[in-house]
Amino acid sequence: MELNLSLKGKHALVCGASSGIGRATALGLAAQGASLTVAARRGALLDALLPELLEAGAEAAQAVVVDFDEGPSGTARLLEIAHGMSPLQILVNNAGGPGAGPLIGAPNEAFIQGFQRHVLTSQRLVQGCLEAMTQAGYGRIINIISTSVREPIPQLGVSNTIRGAMAGWSKTLARELGPNITVNNVLPGFTDTERLDALREGKAQQSGLSAEEVNQRWLADVPEGRLARPEEIAAAVVFLASPAAGFIRGVNLPVDGGRMRCI
Repeated sequence: MELNLSLKGKHALVCGASSGIGRATALGLAAQGASLTVAARRGALLDALLPELLEAGAEAAQAVVVDFDEGPSGTARLLEIAHGMSPLQILVNNAGGPGAGPLIGAPNEAFIQGFQRHVLTSQRLVQGCLEAMTQAGYGRIINIISTSVREPIPQLGVSNTIRGAMAGWSKTLARELGPNITVNNVLPGFTDTERLDALREGKAQQSGLSAEEVNQRWLADVPEGRLARPEEIAAAVVFLASPAAGFIRGVNLPVDGGRMRCI
């Protein structure tokens, strides 16, 4: 049986596409022939990405600068521009995680901002894409969240809470939506991104260790013995977005080099 990964004729919206996993995901989808709307806060990085998407194989590409902390106005504008190019069939929810720190001392505002940025934004985007996906008979909703939905990560209290809410939201949605529209989560492990750099520096300051010592302690718990490359996380997203993954629904897919110990 031939594995069908082609996304020709499909339009994907990739959030958080200016760097890291989001950027790699956009390029991966482009390589399979999808049209792309890429969204993030940093417009200069998005503009630089557009010619790369076309060179990689995208049928068309456009960028939208948006800050999801704006709330409904930001997502409404993003959806209007995206659908203005063509109806959406693929949605990749991806946003910067809440800051590090213990749970007990976290301010209420951190929870509110995290819930707004992740759960409510994703809910509004799905609501804005559902009609187009239903009419096309093809929908892929993929959420890039965290291994913390299976094993909470120390010193990421608010993030653990919000990511867990995202996992519950997406599992519920996977049962509610009709045939041919799937909802799945990708759970990255330690990945070589700007966010991991920031977490490493924060952990080093808290522990009194050097950043390199923190990194080595992390890697000691990863059977693969290295950080993931953003392209490796993106490969899982591209597969879940493809026709080949049509019967995969409501899963949490770890891409963590074997770090998690749970079954």
